[in-house]
Amino acid sequence: MILGIDASNIYSGGGVAHLAELLRVAHPPSFGFNQVIVWGGEKILDKLENRTWLKKIHEPFLDKSLLWRIYWQKFIFKRKVKDCDLLFIPGGYYLGSFKPFVTINQNLLPFEWKEMKRYGLSWQLIRNIILYFLQSSTFCKAEGVIFLTEYAKDSVQKVIKRHLSKTIIIPHGIHSRFSKEIRKQKKIDEYTFSKPMRILYVSTIDMYKHQWNVAEAISILYNLNLPVSIEFIGSAYEPSLKLLVKKMNQYDPLGKYLHYSGQIPHEQLQRKYHSADIFVFASSCETFGQIVTEAMSAGLPIACSNMSSMKEILLDNALYFNPEDPKSIAHSLIQLIESPKLRTKLAQNAYKKSKIYNWKETAHCTFGFFHDVLVNTNKKRGV
Repeated sequence: MILGIDASNIYSGGGVAHLAELLRVAHPPSFGFNQVIVWGGEKILDKLENRTWLKKIHEPFLDKSLLWRIYWQKFIFKRKVKDCDLLFIPGGYYLGSFKPFVTINQNLLPFEWKEMKRYGLSWQLIRNIILYFLQSSTFCKAEGVIFLTEYAKDSVQKVIKRHLSKTIIIPHGIHSRFSKEIRKQKKIDEYTFSKPMRILYVSTIDMYKHQWNVAEAISILYNLNLPVSIEFIGSAYEPSLKLLVKKMNQYDPLGKYLHYSGQIPHEQLQRKYHSADIFVFASSCETFGQIVTEAMSAGLPIACSNMSSMKEILLDNALYFNPEDPKSIAHSLIQLIESPKLRTKLAQNAYKKSKIYNWKETAHCTFGFFHDVLVNTNKKRGV
């Protein structure tokens, strides 16, 4: 059997990392797939390791803008995919007519109106509304839909109000390079303003990530004479970056303790996790929270948003706060900072919990689901 993968609408971030890790550890022949064909742009295909069963097809249209990629998927792709037995759509929307296909929900933002409203009247709001209709239609037509958390599944089904034919929960895994046993937790008086306690926040600078509120919270700690600093890492949505920079200039014009480092390649991020003392995550809209699981694996004590799917991932292994309230964020961080014992307990438990997020298990469950969907489809067709 042949599995086709349409990578036309994944081009950066978690979607690319998911596909690369999935195919890195998968063994499709064990599930009856003797060949996997991926159609994608050059940047995506370069991320995929070579395998004997993997065929990578570069499509120049997919190196271009969104409209070109949509055109390719709608009008060109159908001629290329005809010999496949099953199609996988990792980008969440599909405009073609090939059946059967499986897709995955990796973007919850189009299904949460409160979060979309943060963008005001903008292209980003319009884009998310378009994605809502595209993804809703795709999920309803698919023979199988993969969700990363129960929260995401419930949220999507509540909004689209349609029965989805076959669904499964398969969380992402964590690459072993992030794993590091927890360090001995030091008292705050062992840090100085020249060698402060290092807090880390890795995520795209975006309207629902609330980095500016975290910056204000850190300034509260600094004004309490606590020797702390924070590093923000991630690509940026320009209006959100302006909000963050405004807060940084307001509270720390000399750049002593509020730092933004821009985007760092995913393959190098483990160094940042391993040199941090505390991890903070203030997102109010997450399908899964891959970054949080990486921090768990890195043995870090975590202060986290109390919204979206985060409690499903972390359970009781973090301190939670309201990401819209800098004082709430500061309160959780103060609790962690003042108690090495609490930091140790949370970090140990989170590290243990992180072990369930394994890419081999993710790949096994995913290809098992592909096989089951294909078998069920063939039964319905009488094949």
